[in-house]
Amino acid sequence: MLNRLSDPVVGMIYTLAAFVAWGILPIYWYFLKGIPAYEIFAHRILWSFFFAAFILLLIGGWPQVKKVLTNRVQATWVFLAAILISANWFLFIWAVTSNHVIGASLGYYINPLLSIVLGVIIFREKLNHWKVSSLLLAATGVLIMTIQFGQVPWVALIIASTFALYGVVKKVVKVEPLVSVTLETLFILPLVLSYLLFLQVKGTASLGHVSILETIFLLGAGAVTALPLLWFSKGAQKVPLSTIGFLQYINPTIQLLVGIYFFHETFTNTHLISFGFIWVALTLFSLSQINFKKYLQLRVPVKDKCTG
Repeated sequence: MLNRLSDPVVGMIYTLAAFVAWGILPIYWYFLKGIPAYEIFAHRILWSFFFAAFILLLIGGWPQVKKVLTNRVQATWVFLAAILISANWFLFIWAVTSNHVIGASLGYYINPLLSIVLGVIIFREKLNHWKVSSLLLAATGVLIMTIQFGQVPWVALIIASTFALYGVVKKVVKVEPLVSVTLETLFILPLVLSYLLFLQVKGTASLGHVSILETIFLLGAGAVTALPLLWFSKGAQKVPLSTIGFLQYINPTIQLLVGIYFFHETFTNTHLISFGFIWVALTLFSLSQINFKKYLQLRVPVKDKCTG
């Protein structure tokens, strides 16, 4: 059916599917809340590797993996990416299973703005007044929450910073998404396998001792990790970057709603004010990505030569 649609429409479908899937992902981890976050994370790494590796095998992509591994510089960068995304995945799982979904959604709202800061510091990118204003507004939102609750929203900031730094690494070394996921999980695999084996020997492993539903959800962790990434990759090839910039806020918005209405987390007036500053900041940031001159430029009609 998708073959009958135009490329932009197909790209939009894939991109929306990816962001919606990431948005509702906390519900998936909710069904595993009886299992420790460390163990859920270990299974996510394990089954993500097997799922991605199997897909690569089907499409003949393993030579690309070998090519990256034999390049010391690329392999080092991918290893760093593995550390960052692992920290991000673990903290996200911990946040969901510990009733901090709203904090996690705040992290993914802050992430694009933090990426701007890193772009300036690392890549010497220029900031216009719109982006400076968006950063100040977002910082105000975080500051209000910090003062009101008496603590820095560490969950949100660490989630945002690890993913923003992960984006920096991906910008430095360009590796196909599926190859990258395979390698990133491969690098962490020895650690998580050792941990799972330790749990099995100790007799406290969840696999084989939990319900059939929980077992299915553990085994499916690889698919729910890799599939949205593949959808996003396909969509990004067919959808303009400015459109993706707007669509990326679907993910944290759904997460926020899931946190409020599914997990029944408290959303106070302070949250509303703080998020309000960040929403305005993101609006300014998104508008700064649009070349208004292109759309507002007046087209002066060319006079017909015959009429003089």
